[in-house]
Amino acid sequence: MSAEQSLLEENLAPFPVELRNNAMAMIRLYGLLYCFENSVRQLIRERLSENVGTDWWEKAVPPKIRAFAEARREKALTNTWLEGEKGDLLQYIELGHLSDIIVANWERFSDLVPSQHWLKQRFDEIEQARNFVAHNRLLMPGEFARLEQYITDWRKQVGF
Repeated sequence: MSAEQSLLEENLAPFPVELRNNAMAMIRLYGLLYCFENSVRQLIRERLSENVGTDWWEKAVPPKIRAFAEARREKALTNTWLEGEKGDLLQYIELGHLSDIIVANWERFSDLVPSQHWLKQRFDEIEQARNFVAHNRLLMPGEFARLEQYITDWRKQVGF
């Protein structure tokens, strides 16, 4: 057993077995969603930096999304007890906003994604499941499989 696994089990030990088992199942899904969402952010950042320039945030991100991110960052800055990274505005937007940015800059992403419909459909479903997970609700095995398939499809499309 790895040191991480041992520490995790030690931290979960005070809780009932059913909760611990559910948590262990959801950990895998959380990790997958975390990596997916942040890899999409990375792709957007890289593509728009290369094609628009260093001021891509102002030039390529729709104003409503920029305003949403700026308001969320402002709120985070007032919570000074939270020490996590607070500078990157792209970290303050929701998953659905990421697909909106891609659609708004379609000419810069159309070589990677088959259609805007394909993108929106998958991102909408992934976002619903992501919000379920973020609010600590258990997903069923079939839902796990669907998310894994959608994220695998995305990885194959964008080439990583």
